Amino acid sequence: MKAMILAAGLGTRLHPLTNDKPKALAEIAGRTLLEITLGRLRDFGISEVIVNVHHFADRVVEYLRAHDNFGMRIEISREDDLLDTGGGLMRASEFFLRDVNSRNKSTRDEPFVLHNVDVLSAIDLGAMVKFHCAQDALATLAVQHRESSRYLLFDGEGRLCGRRGAGDEAAEMAREAGQTEALAFTGIHVISPRIFSLMSEEREAQAFPIIPAYLRLAGAGEKIVGYRADDDYWRDLGTVESLEQAAGDVARKRIEL
Repeated sequence: MKAMILAAGLGTRLHPLTNDKPKALAEIAGRTLLEITLGRLRDFGISEVIVNVHHFADRVVEYLRAHDNFGMRIEISREDDLLDTGGGLMRASEFFLRDVNSRNKSTRDEPFVLHNVDVLSAIDLGAMVKFHCAQDALATLAVQHRESSRYLLFDGEGRLCGRRGAGDEAAEMAREAGQTEALAFTGIHVISPRIFSLMSEEREAQAFPIIPAYLRLAGAGEKIVGYRADDDYWRDLGTVESLEQAAGDVARKRIEL
């Protein structure tokens, strides 16, 4: 199984830590965010990973080389201009499509994990992948019932149908639905590789966010579902304060690195 780590962002909310290094190399309890994320993926059994880079890209490359890629097969996807999540994923599509002509269907259709580098969680990736396969979904998004500035909306069957901001009265709906539930996204996805053939409309844009693409595909009838991770530890690591809080969580053994 393969994975992509999204690590190209500027990390502006982490200033001054990111004045001279990328956010992927910010640390919690002496370990970088990139090392922590790679360790999570490796513990799950993933050995092939692609990492997108932009801000201080060479620092990431040098760091991985100095640590022998942490025993994994790691490729780098360089972005001269930031491509956002969707564009970054499309840039890396060849990494996931190399086995598309394989006679082994299980290999050809095997889903992959897309994981933000700046989140820390104990979400069970194995259970999430099993859920994705059982649902026969195009994409599965780990979501939680918690406060957020932006919400994804899911219908009674757990399928994506819209989104709205925390202060918005009206929602942006991709398709009609009865009662909906607003859930916060965690930045962790499980995706079928056939998504690349379905994003032709977005391909020409080069740089684009993934959520509008998900909404368009959901509106076209594709199955994009939420995986409930309400009881699992999760923290956004986008600010200096959140890094300090995560370090405290580690010290109190709320989560193990």
